[in-house]
Amino acid sequence: MTPEFVIDIARKAIQVTLLVSAPMLLSGMIIGLLVSIFQAATQINEQTMTFIPKLVVVFLSLLIFAPWIMHTMITFTNGIFESMASF
Repeated sequence: MTPEFVIDIARKAIQVTLLVSAPMLLSGMIIGLLVSIFQAATQINEQTMTFIPKLVVVFLSLLIFAPWIMHTMITFTNGIFESMASF
């Protein structure tokens, strides 16, 4: 294995990690922003009001995107095994 090969695998692993985590992170961020705007408008300052909607939305987005996440991870893993087999 060459250093370029290892760096390429590491780069692809970081890309897949960011890609797979993006739906949950973005949905949590959007809900957090909406709840913060609601809290600022109504002057309700309760911590559970921000935590519970984010938790529910992240869980739902994980359920919705689970097949795509699994497909992406399987494709990446198969690619690693195929590229290692060529060495």
